[in-house]
Amino acid sequence: MEDENSQLLENAHSEFNKRNFDQAEELYTKFITSCLQSRDCDACKLATAYNNRGQIKYLRVDFYEAMEDYTSAIKTDCQFPVPLYNRGLIRYRLGFFEEAKSDFMQALKLNANFQDAKVSLQQTLLDQQEKLKRGY
Repeated sequence: MEDENSQLLENAHSEFNKRNFDQAEELYTKFITSCLQSRDCDACKLATAYNNRGQIKYLRVDFYEAMEDYTSAIKTDCQFPVPLYNRGLIRYRLGFFEEAKSDFMQALKLNANFQDAKVSLQQTLLDQQEKLKRGY
């Protein structure tokens, strides 16, 4: 079962990298389902599958579904900064600046050199201040 799951994940990554997102999403979903049923998967691999499936949904502009996958990735591997950053980007785009700020700060606690998270945190703080100046 472990070998089969590893192959599923490898195939999903391959399709993702080739930008065959429909196929990649299907394979990530199979991998995630298999992991949840067997309860015998590496947390890092499961979190990566959730994160990458979330990225596919993000690219499709299915923001709330993407956030669900990013949240699942965070719950699966709380030491993985990328889904925190990704969820923060969506929260920022939706105008949830406090939540975005929290995600970016948590990502930076896990990886202080995460440059994209630094830049996004700064932009969030600027936009949050601008929003307050405008009175909403």
